[in-house]
Amino acid sequence: MLLAFDTGNTNTVIGLYDGEKLCGSWRFATDSRRTVDEYGLFCYDLFNFYEYRFADVDHMIISSVVPDVTSTLREMGRKYFKVEPLLVEAGIKTGLPIRYENPKEVGADRIVNAVAAIDKYGAPCIIVDFGTATTFCVVNAQGEYMGGAITTGIGISMEALFEHAAKLPKVDLQAPSSAIGRTTVSAMQSGLVYGYAGLVDAMIKRLCDEMAYDPTETFVVATGGRSDLICKHTAYVDQVDMKLTIHGLRILADRNRSDQHD
Repeated sequence: MLLAFDTGNTNTVIGLYDGEKLCGSWRFATDSRRTVDEYGLFCYDLFNFYEYRFADVDHMIISSVVPDVTSTLREMGRKYFKVEPLLVEAGIKTGLPIRYENPKEVGADRIVNAVAAIDKYGAPCIIVDFGTATTFCVVNAQGEYMGGAITTGIGISMEALFEHAAKLPKVDLQAPSSAIGRTTVSAMQSGLVYGYAGLVDAMIKRLCDEMAYDPTETFVVATGGRSDLICKHTAYVDQVDMKLTIHGLRILADRNRSDQHD
């Protein structure tokens, strides 16, 4: 079985695969203060509850944008699962041509998402990942990673609004019934949800224009914590796929496993 870790700045997602079958996936808060043993015990409780065994795992892959957690998870894999984890980093076999000026600058999560999107939805495509930062990734018709855009995540935008505008209250992130807010709370919710949805659509349109693609005919997939809420109000997002990244990790693990056996 394959144990896959997708570690972002805010959340970590674990996926457990038996071949191509996803047996389970779990999301929890990323905490760089957790020790090797704490992660090991966390996995033990998880496996025990779902009646899996550590011995079932013979491969492990890690995609992480948090260096401290990367090293902790790597050591945890060695200690508790007795495997050498594969890290998504420069040098691994991805099958993805990267047209960035410096390919090493592309985050592991963006590479994994692009690999998964091509496999599941084809090319060209655009991937929107709602995390601590919101990223837009463009894959051309030849299946090449062209680059994209990065902006602040909606969570950071919310916190900045509450922190720097003393008279504005904290609000639940949900879509109000009308874009024209008639209370302070509904006006803030409108700006956050509909405003962010507008940002997403505007970026997709601009990216497609630069590639000479029709945004209504270019497949757009979204993933990440708040993608479902925001994308209900966008014009161009075709699919919300919360398991996109761990699907990509499974593909990369398979490609590198077969490469090692050749």
